Amino acid sequence: MRHVILYTKEACTLCDEAELLLSFFMGTHPFELERRDINTNDEWFEKYHLEIPVIEMGGKQLYGEGINYESIKKLFQVNRSKDIPST
Repeated sequence: MRHVILYTKEACTLCDEAELLLSFFMGTHPFELERRDINTNDEWFEKYHLEIPVIEMGGKQLYGEGINYESIKKLFQVNRSKDIPST
């Protein structure tokens, strides 16, 4: 199963929208979502405070206003090999 990280913070409308968009893919591309509040970690804050929301999957990231349905769909397609269970 895929592991998706969402870098976020409180009272972030774009972050809420990014999480909602991610939820649209749960049925077709199951994943585990890890939410990371950038205000709880100095490194995350320094790296992402001007970029949030940030979606990270398989080492690839989507940033801020570049997050939309199509960009998330492409990110899942790039990481589709993780849908196939290993034997």
